[in-house]
Amino acid sequence: MGVAPMTRLLPGITDVAAQAGVSTATVDRVLNRRAGVRQATVQRVLKAAAELNYLPEADLYAMLAPAPTRVTFLLPRDTSGFINMLGDMVGYSQGQWAPYNVKCRTEWVDSFNPEALAQALLRHGKRSDGLVMMALEDPAVREAVATLAERGVPVLTVISDIAHSQRAAYIGLDNRAAGRTAGYLIGRFIGAREGKVALIAGSLRYAAHHEREAGFLQVMQEMFPNLTVVGLREGHDDSAKNYRQTRALMDQYRDLAGLYNIGGAADGVARALSERGRDQPVVFVGHGLTPDTRAMLIDGSMDAVITQSPQATLMSCVRIFANLRDKRDLLSGVEVTRSQVIFRDNLP
Repeated sequence: MGVAPMTRLLPGITDVAAQAGVSTATVDRVLNRRAGVRQATVQRVLKAAAELNYLPEADLYAMLAPAPTRVTFLLPRDTSGFINMLGDMVGYSQGQWAPYNVKCRTEWVDSFNPEALAQALLRHGKRSDGLVMMALEDPAVREAVATLAERGVPVLTVISDIAHSQRAAYIGLDNRAAGRTAGYLIGRFIGAREGKVALIAGSLRYAAHHEREAGFLQVMQEMFPNLTVVGLREGHDDSAKNYRQTRALMDQYRDLAGLYNIGGAADGVARALSERGRDQPVVFVGHGLTPDTRAMLIDGSMDAVITQSPQATLMSCVRIFANLRDKRDLLSGVEVTRSQVIFRDNLP
């Protein structure tokens, strides 16, 4: 009677542990990419797995590759269309970040709430390698950034910066220059006639909105003595509030000639202006090219939009985190954020 050939058993986790001189628990941690194992031990386990053909070659290469840098974008919920577009773009642009080995995701936080932002920074900082936020000027936010810096978790600011903080970098427009640009456009559009000019901000808790206001006022004082600025109102990037603010301004100032919307929710402003139509023509300039503001430029309810590229903003953030990880110069390969002025006739 013949003897059946012996079947060679495939190596198991105990064989890998024995070959590497570690416990099976350590092998399990390494192969499942859990933290808490020294890099030298990781390399020993992977070498043993390769020698025993425990894993396919492709899987081993994947195991040897460094884990992606995890970046969380903390953006204000239900604010401007541009911010919403930026947050959505983080989700569907993952393929673009692959060469940089950076993985991004968006978390939405309560708008205009510094305590909520500070808590979100500390909470997400525990499971992220880096954070990006649209900053609110507040001591609680500044302290949260300092705490994360001590832990080695860098924080970038986009759109709006925070002064005297330990954030790693700011990616965004020169907002004072953006405000000056808006003032120049409105003044030139109005021409020599006299009239009133108003501003609507989202919130002056954003340094960006305060800086845009300052730049706007400077240019008005320097270049357009025929125009009187009648102050700033906050609309909290809410369409209904912006509508009411605009209606109130037009009721109060029958010679209102220009309006600068510093933040979002331009549709509320445009609706109020359109209702008055030719009876009270007002030059309208705002920020952020989105499907909504694009439509307003086309139908003539908006005269100009000052914007920046959301794709370039995201790419700059990704490059900075890759530079930090690889110990390169912080701004290596990072382009300066450029503003664009979009009119009806040069829509991209």
